[in-house]
Amino acid sequence: MNKAELINAMSDATGLSKTDTKKAIEAFIATVTDALKEGDRVSLMGFGTFSTSERGERTGINPSTKEAISIPAKKVAKFKAGAELADAINQ
Repeated sequence: MNKAELINAMSDATGLSKTDTKKAIEAFIATVTDALKEGDRVSLMGFGTFSTSERGERTGINPSTKEAISIPAKKVAKFKAGAELADAINQ
């Protein structure tokens, strides 16, 4: 499902206009993004938790030259599914 399909499905489920639904989804994405940038976790009970973690510097290999390269440290976004979501998926 892409963003447009999500907007259509949520609009149908809630009765909101597609414009209002799009605004709500974009506001949710922006809010979660801002929280993760600040180092906060976003926990939605029954759905899951968004968080960040540090990935340390590591050595990799350039596939075209087979040369060893240094991959710098960075923060990565993580999502852990909640129990209700995990149960719903496995039924």
